[in-house]
Amino acid sequence: VQFVESGGGLVQPGGSLRLSCSVSGLLFDSYAIGWVRQVPGKGREGLACFAVSDGSKRYGSSVDGRVAVSVDNTKKTVSLQLDNMQPDDSGEYYCAVNYPYCEAQILQYHSWGQGTQVRVSS
Repeated sequence: VQFVESGGGLVQPGGSLRLSCSVSGLLFDSYAIGWVRQVPGKGREGLACFAVSDGSKRYGSSVDGRVAVSVDNTKKTVSLQLDNMQPDDSGEYYCAVNYPYCEAQILQYHSWGQGTQVRVSS
């Protein structure tokens, strides 16, 4: 499985983060694509997951209400948007793949991208 993650970098407090993940090397329609972050001093946190296999979505409770995940089937890309970013949202954000659905805790995946660094600062 190959991942191409884009977005990330420096985000202003109160601004929005948009990340995209293009996945290849698998049958895209049969998998679930999710986003997980690693914040310094904390464990991994599941943010969102989109099961292309059945169109279902799951969101992490800590970001629910300000997170959205979407898919572009033609580009085999899943995108994450996280609004009202704050400094404690800074960390490493990972795209990951699971077969075939999103797990309840949206932390269980069998393949991971390389991650992209996000820093929230003015």
